[in-house]
Amino acid sequence: MVADDQVLVRGSFRLLIDHTPGLVCVGEAGTGREAVEVVRRERPDVVLMDIRMPDMDGIEATREICQGVPRVETRVLVLTTFDLREYVLGALRAGAHGFLMKEALPAELIEGIRQVAAGGRLLAPTAQGQLIDAYVEMPERQVTPLPHITGREREVLILVARGRSNDQIAADLSVSISTVKTHINRLLAKFDGRDRSHLVIAAYEGGLR
Repeated sequence: MVADDQVLVRGSFRLLIDHTPGLVCVGEAGTGREAVEVVRRERPDVVLMDIRMPDMDGIEATREICQGVPRVETRVLVLTTFDLREYVLGALRAGAHGFLMKEALPAELIEGIRQVAAGGRLLAPTAQGQLIDAYVEMPERQVTPLPHITGREREVLILVARGRSNDQIAADLSVSISTVKTHINRLLAKFDGRDRSHLVIAAYEGGLR
């Protein structure tokens, strides 16, 4: 379903979705509160969620959908014209599974819907940059224990969160590229992630420095 306060935007997204094989739009909402109501009634697989909406903004609506009672299996893909850091972090903390800019190409949007529906996470490049910046600038705080990762995996996770490439991580830790890839694949499996952005989120939320 599509949640956006602009009628023309909602209509454009709905038209794109309904003309894509395997996808169908089951509803629309013009406010955040209406989005929550439609989700609980229609139980869509994915919601395209705008952030700036009347009555209840998209972040709060996302929180209601992903963390509220009764719980639903709907996954939220946030679409916005603003890549402000507070929007990126707010949406992810509220439970969103993806963050794309409205300027994304139609093919990118459709692929994003499919990826989120399949259980993956998706971050636009600018949103991932905002998340990395927030991690780097994060003040010192108590570290949340992550007992299910090894010491080396922890080191790799921190470097990934700082935006380091595989080559840079290998040089930093004096290990081979294949070893770095192995650690990253293991981390993705442990955090049930599909890409590096999920690891950045895990490091940020875990308070790792």
